[in-house]
Amino acid sequence: MLIDCDLYIKNGLMFDGSGEYPVINDIAISKGLVVAIGKNLKVTKNVDTIDASNEWVMPGLLDIHTHYDLEIEVSPGLKESIRHGTTTVVMSNCSLGLAFGSQRKDNDDPIVSCFARVENIPKHVLKKVADKVYWSSSSEYIEHLNKLKLGPNVVPMIPHSMLRIEVMGLKDSVSRNPTSKELGKMKSLLKQGLDEGYVGFSTDSLPFHFLANDPNRNKQIPTQFAPFSELKSLTSIVRDYDRVWQATPPKDNPFKVVRTFLLTSGRLYKKPLKTTVVAALDIKSNGSIIKLARTLARILNSKLIGGKFYMQALGAPFKIWSDGLFNPLSEEIDEMRELIETDLDDRQARVLILENEDFRKRFKKMWMKGKVGLNLARLKRLINREDYAFNRNLGDMFIDRCPISRWIGLSFQEVYDDIKVGNVPVGFESIKDEPDFILAMLKVFDTDLVWNTTSANRDPYQTRKLLMDPLLLPGFNDSGAHLTNMAFYDCNLRSLNIAQEGGILDVSYMVKRLTRDAANIFGIAGGQIKVGERADITIVNPEELEVYDGENSVQRIYREDFEHEQLVNRSDGVVTATIVSGRAIWQNSKFANDINKSKYGKCLLAS
Repeated sequence: MLIDCDLYIKNGLMFDGSGEYPVINDIAISKGLVVAIGKNLKVTKNVDTIDASNEWVMPGLLDIHTHYDLEIEVSPGLKESIRHGTTTVVMSNCSLGLAFGSQRKDNDDPIVSCFARVENIPKHVLKKVADKVYWSSSSEYIEHLNKLKLGPNVVPMIPHSMLRIEVMGLKDSVSRNPTSKELGKMKSLLKQGLDEGYVGFSTDSLPFHFLANDPNRNKQIPTQFAPFSELKSLTSIVRDYDRVWQATPPKDNPFKVVRTFLLTSGRLYKKPLKTTVVAALDIKSNGSIIKLARTLARILNSKLIGGKFYMQALGAPFKIWSDGLFNPLSEEIDEMRELIETDLDDRQARVLILENEDFRKRFKKMWMKGKVGLNLARLKRLINREDYAFNRNLGDMFIDRCPISRWIGLSFQEVYDDIKVGNVPVGFESIKDEPDFILAMLKVFDTDLVWNTTSANRDPYQTRKLLMDPLLLPGFNDSGAHLTNMAFYDCNLRSLNIAQEGGILDVSYMVKRLTRDAANIFGIAGGQIKVGERADITIVNPEELEVYDGENSVQRIYREDFEHEQLVNRSDGVVTATIVSGRAIWQNSKFANDINKSKYGKCLLAS
């Protein structure tokens, strides 16, 4: 009997998402669903056919840590994920999202203030997005998402910062604790969102996310101001619903880290709380952090504690780019943050700061901390236990773009050494030491100076070890965030590439981690190739994957829809096809003609 179908994939080595050994199979798809799987299927004539001979066919890949909440309002096709085989993205991470609309009140513009320094999108573009927001509740937001011409499926969470703003207003949300009535309202709104199908709740405790509008430029986003009692109360609701809590650690306070993440414990709280945390990184400036993270994962997931704790591991070196000092790591250091509290296009404001003698003294002291003298800071630097994620090593900072073209490709150390021997350009005449050199680079070039550094995951062996650890979960791609600072849109492919080094069973294991396991943790349908399931499928060329160099795939392009530059990845040839709901949206290195015009994905809710 002939199988009536819309799309026929034949002869592919099929990974079904179970982690078992793959087998060569055909797949028939009709009306967005898988209708048959087997060898040499007999299908009706004139069916769109993809010959996947010598290729890998797997469930569509999930990106579990993205910040696409604003981009889908501008370009819902999300091309930068689709081209790398991603068919589902989890949004509203790190407490930021649009579940409650624009939330404009009392001249505050929370979308602009909360997102500008996270996304590195110009404020006027963010304002345009906020101007178009017409919904004001979590239920209306789901309706809105389902009206968009989505490329991949999107998975929203209830974002804590926006929840606080909704109840307390922006000003009060960053200046005081909630009243009992306000906390009750937050709990009610969170319950309402979970009843509506939101997969979880996101918070943030890392010292990298700050507000962008006056008078709060020196304040972190609202979630950072929540007392533990508030966090405990809200996550107890998430636990009751068996949904996911996405969190980051208060990294500078070990006691708070342990207290916070013990919330996952089924032993202490009667029922485990699914908790996913970013990130398990092998940080260059402090080698103890990853050891503590892995130890914490073992303890929290032990029978003694009874948690469900999933720390996310990045499948790539953590390489970041900086326009002047505009990068997320600068937010951690007071003197660097003082410069980037200014608007991105306000160069004159930064020049005034750089010319201030008090600032220069403070900056020099910060820059040389741990580099000179006999003190605790020096010892911590020597034994690789520094407080800062950014190691301030000139030899680790490389120039990508600069008005002095001969410096492009050189490290800051090489340029500094060249100046010291007499090759002194205009603006660098009074340099006496390393901090003088950095201050001159910032004053002379500002954001015309683009440089990069790799602050974590430098060792491929350790990166693979983290990625393959069954207690960790591949993630933390940060897709859609920090537009000119990082590009990990392709990290699912990089993770498969790393797994490929160990053979086909390691690949099958990684496919399972990127598909079925991720879907199960977030409580959504999908993540497997199975008759009756939604046909989200990724087809990969294993030969192209094996030689894929993700580090050299990064490009800087201009995005018309952002009126701004963006770092992206280009993996053309690796992904043969990306199929969402039974239709190929990316095939043979080309997007479907109707991307951003037709609906492929949908808003996925807790199943």
